[in-house]
Amino acid sequence: MSDKPLNVLFLCTHNSARSILAEAILNHIGRGRFKGFSAGSSPRANQQPNPLGLQVLQQAGISIEGLHSKSWDEFGQPDAPHMDLVITVCDNAAGEVCPYWPGQPATAHWGYPDPSAGDGTDAQKLEAFRQTLHLLKRRLELLISLPTDKLAKTMLQNTARELSKAD
Repeated sequence: MSDKPLNVLFLCTHNSARSILAEAILNHIGRGRFKGFSAGSSPRANQQPNPLGLQVLQQAGISIEGLHSKSWDEFGQPDAPHMDLVITVCDNAAGEVCPYWPGQPATAHWGYPDPSAGDGTDAQKLEAFRQTLHLLKRRLELLISLPTDKLAKTMLQNTARELSKAD
């Protein structure tokens, strides 16, 4: 692995909750070895990150600067950053036909329930966001602690898929 960071794209349907959390967490803990990005397969018009997600990130001391919802189409453009790993974090996005990713990055699916779904109170939804943040952070800490040889392109896909079983 070179000195440049490993670029990881997190995908979800709307790019408002899980993928945003994963991007922010990885950029916070990535130690310069990783750079997180996020996008959605079909973000709604004027989609914004979920305010509860932003709140739990801030409460955890994680920067929310620059976080915004965007379409995965941005990352298929010729001038887009080259991704080394693409991880779907919701089952809907995992089942969709993804665009062509330049460089043919490794892929994995790490499914998490949508913390913004359901009819719970704001306090219950806030707790769901906290739990999702905690679960994502644990799995991402495992990813960033991997030795360099496990992050080589030929190993990355298998390693990332194995981490989907870690909890």
